[in-house]
Amino acid sequence: MTNAIKKAVFPVAGLGTRFLPATKAMPKEMLTIVDRPVIQLAVDEARAAGIDHFIFVTGRNKGVIEDHFDKQFELEATLRERGKTVELALLDSDLPGAGQTSFTRQQQPLGLGHAVWCARELVGDEPFALLLPDMLVHSRVSCLAQMMPAYRQHGGNVLAVEEVPHEQTHRYGIVGISGSEDNAFPITEMVEKPTPGTAPSNLMISGRYILQPEIFDLLRSQERGSGNEIQLTDAMIRLMESQRFTAVRFEGKTYDCGDKIGFLSANIAFALARDDIGAQVREAIKELAGNG
Repeated sequence: MTNAIKKAVFPVAGLGTRFLPATKAMPKEMLTIVDRPVIQLAVDEARAAGIDHFIFVTGRNKGVIEDHFDKQFELEATLRERGKTVELALLDSDLPGAGQTSFTRQQQPLGLGHAVWCARELVGDEPFALLLPDMLVHSRVSCLAQMMPAYRQHGGNVLAVEEVPHEQTHRYGIVGISGSEDNAFPITEMVEKPTPGTAPSNLMISGRYILQPEIFDLLRSQERGSGNEIQLTDAMIRLMESQRFTAVRFEGKTYDCGDKIGFLSANIAFALARDDIGAQVREAIKELAGNG
């Protein structure tokens, strides 16, 4: 019997230098996909998978993220006075319940593995989900929700994976797999940003994880790896020696919102999927393409 996943960790301490000057005073996680911040979409995905405790690993100048997930009494009062009931209902539906959000600081930029380790006291001795907000998944069913059946069946650790062109495998964590169990595969090996031509497959780890708490003990002693940072993948490779890892090939597409093209593509994809503006966006794209 597996323990239910009720907590999710969101590493949001990065500086967002690729989006300067937009991120000079605003966290990159608050950049919007149409009209919803990137971090809100990641939380939406977690909530759709049954998560009820959201843990944010923040850094300096990230206070606006905490404010975003809090009540805004002045704004709500103004909306109420103006009869903006739809907007009020939207704010209320997005707001986590009292005690459902926790915040901790990553005081040094030592990598993803270190950011995850910073959440250890808030997660405690239980399995948890990890969502990288930059890696935004557009799917009909929440990516994390698609991972839950594999976790309930196999236990252990579960990673969402997606195919990438072979010439791009050096940019990601890559897994090797064996066999096939519907959309779930036992993971046989893992490599963080393999040198060109050495990747075990073209399946990238797409920023969604279900991990057992033993990962924290390994991260505590993990040496720095690629980029002189503490890499989560390196700790997971060590954990593979004693625990099962399962890859889930989910239905959907990942957009790297830490990259300008990925961010713009996500805006287009999410906008086209909207009932209220999709048709207008499609016409605007046709017009722009025609003028090009």
